[in-house]
Amino acid sequence: MSVTTSPAPRDIRVMIVDDHEIVRRGIAEIVDRADGLMVVAEAGTVAEAVRRATLVRPEVVLVDLQLPDGTGIDIINALRQEVPDAKAVILTSFDDDDAVSQALDAGAKAYLLKTVRGVEISDVVKAVADGRVLLDERTVTRRRADHEDPTANLTPSERKVLELIGDGLSNREIGERLGVAEKTVKNHITALLAKMGLQRRTQVAAWVAGQRAAGWRQ
Repeated sequence: MSVTTSPAPRDIRVMIVDDHEIVRRGIAEIVDRADGLMVVAEAGTVAEAVRRATLVRPEVVLVDLQLPDGTGIDIINALRQEVPDAKAVILTSFDDDDAVSQALDAGAKAYLLKTVRGVEISDVVKAVADGRVLLDERTVTRRRADHEDPTANLTPSERKVLELIGDGLSNREIGERLGVAEKTVKNHITALLAKMGLQRRTQVAAWVAGQRAAGWRQ
């Protein structure tokens, strides 16, 4: 009677991108030493990383943020077109809010600082290859605050008042436009200020102007 055996698990293909050779080699050694992982390429620039990735088709790319000819985000954007199945993990020295936000918006699946232990790098690579997105609680809280819509809890009437403030109308003019008393307009403004976390009417006008400039739509 023949016995069917399961194929041996295949190593996860990893590429390391860092412009410091000693650092890059150290990370590669950590990854290669871990069970189930295999470094298939290294690169020190954006151009080199994109070129090699298209050849070796890595499943996970460990990317530094700052590179001589660009950023790790440039690599993520390029790989989204050239190697769409590759998952990116940022491994950097920069604990910067804007960097975190831009990297995650570009599609990075995890954001690690180089102060992490070697075993953590390997664990994150395996988890990301398995389809997980790994963010620490601080990052999730920060991004939730950054991306929440401050108008989400406004009533329809408050939204109309918000829009008309953005048009530069006075309270009296808003009341006339909506067919309500000026006191009602003031009550709406008090409520929407509280809900949006603002203190003054001028802040509302500035917020609307900024959103419209960015293509915001009510």
